[in-house]
Amino acid sequence: MRRCRSEESTAVPDPTRPRASLRTAVVWEVLKDALDRRVKAAGRESLDVLDTGGGSGNFAVPVARLGHRVTVVDPSPNALFALERRAAEAGVADRVKGVQGDAHGLFDVVERGGYDVVLCHGVLEYVDDPADGVRNVVDALRPEGVLSLLAAGLGGAVLARALAGHFKEAKQALDDPDGRWGEGDPVPHRFTADQLTALVEGAGLRVGAVHGVRVFADLVPGVLVDTEPGAVEALLKLEAAAAELPAFHSVATQLHVLGEAQGADEG
Repeated sequence: MRRCRSEESTAVPDPTRPRASLRTAVVWEVLKDALDRRVKAAGRESLDVLDTGGGSGNFAVPVARLGHRVTVVDPSPNALFALERRAAEAGVADRVKGVQGDAHGLFDVVERGGYDVVLCHGVLEYVDDPADGVRNVVDALRPEGVLSLLAAGLGGAVLARALAGHFKEAKQALDDPDGRWGEGDPVPHRFTADQLTALVEGAGLRVGAVHGVRVFADLVPGVLVDTEPGAVEALLKLEAAAAELPAFHSVATQLHVLGEAQGADEG
């Protein structure tokens, strides 16, 4: 789980807060629903959740607030220190455990087949072999477990470069097998929805849902969102409405795929 953004170790937004949720609301709602369904299917009040590359707890702390036990694996000691602090401030320190590690040695630090739900958010872009990376995190699931996979979308990057006037870079990202716009691109891999679903299915899971994330949020000027009355709420509703429509998957900044084990309850 290689990260290129060490600054993520501090001040990570809570996905349940309105302004921050412009980037996370779609994923949070899908994840919360999946957790609720697993609780009902398993007949237990709480689940064991693994957050790979979870940093300082953007999702781990809110998940723990729901009553679940969360193990965060991340290579950054600074991120894990911030995670510990945030969990304590949120009153969920007893339900959040941080472990230093990465994708290559995942099962050196966590139990294989020991988790009801695995979060793999913003990690797949940075592993050398994405297919192997997905298979690895799926191996951490219990039977009937659920995978929440969030990764960079190819179309969103192409659109962003084009709108910024970098047309050659946009074309290069479109043509590049890894979706990179140039040598200076900090993201090693980007994906289409078809590529991500193929990776999930190739790891033995069925695809429960696909959502486009940050379809509009990264394109709308921040000053407009911050100053226009009701803009945040209206944009949240627009993001939620567009997220499920396949037509918008091709221009989303990120793509979220919910993978479910073949025996998992479909709700």
